[in-house]
Amino acid sequence: MTKKTILITGSAGFIGFHTTNKLLSQGYQVVSIDNLNSYYDQNLKKDRLKILKQNKGFRFYLGGLEDIELVKKIFLENKIDRIVHLAAQAGVRYSLENPHAYISSNIVGFVNLIEEAKNAGVKTFVYASSSSVYGNQKKIPFSTKDDVSEPISLYAATKKADELIAYTYHHLYGMKCTGLRFFTVYGPWGRPDMAYFKFAKSILSGKTIEVYNYGKMKRDFTYIDDIVSGIVASLNKSYDYEIFNLGNNTPVELGYFIETIEKAFGKKAQKNYLPLQSGDVLMTYADIDDSRKKLNYNPKVSIEEGIERFASWYKQYYNK
Repeated sequence: MTKKTILITGSAGFIGFHTTNKLLSQGYQVVSIDNLNSYYDQNLKKDRLKILKQNKGFRFYLGGLEDIELVKKIFLENKIDRIVHLAAQAGVRYSLENPHAYISSNIVGFVNLIEEAKNAGVKTFVYASSSSVYGNQKKIPFSTKDDVSEPISLYAATKKADELIAYTYHHLYGMKCTGLRFFTVYGPWGRPDMAYFKFAKSILSGKTIEVYNYGKMKRDFTYIDDIVSGIVASLNKSYDYEIFNLGNNTPVELGYFIETIEKAFGKKAQKNYLPLQSGDVLMTYADIDDSRKKLNYNPKVSIEEGIERFASWYKQYYNK
């Protein structure tokens, strides 16, 4: 019996790459789309893609979800059973500079995909949301039952909009939609625009790192393998309509996080302490009780182990 075909969007991205790899290793056929945009180093995306293309079960389309004709073509040419939608314009700070990229990718792209999925009779739709939807909420840890109607960045607003659109498609057409609010994902093959990646690069080249809010921010850093386990579980469970937090349930202060990176690379950072940036939140902390119960989600990788794994990949990949 042939394994089901899964459409994964954003497969050349950080989370998309690891998720695709995992599902291919489990014998699934994976159809994927990515626009390989220049938001960060395209070579990294191409190198991830090279690895995926070595698997015979992988089929790739180059382009963006805003291109409705391309989206239609994918459904026409493939019998898609389930969808994992991870493609998005990422980054809180960049949304201050280029708002239109977020509407185009995160809203228009989302609607194109879910509409064509509905037309093709695909019932299981798992998609990426973000912990940024919680904004500057004072109540911790963040629960999916909390009110998230006051986003503090356009990026967060588009992710909240996606959750609302998914609910509408569930309500109208019986689609099984699961939204996953990711909390600061890190690890090998990660995104160069993320703090830990920038810190590693600057520490190794002797450049000064920028430490926002004087290092007094906390983030619920979540290792990539733990995130992938949550995505795969969501796909297999295929609940009618759910939103889950995928975090580590252990916030780490930025100062300690930097120390962990220094230790992994065996070099001290030169620091420039700065105030909080517009759109940034002071703390993220995931309540994962629901995810534990309904997905058997159980994050296993500590910050020390995760950064160690990232550092060894980084040194190998960049020949440091």
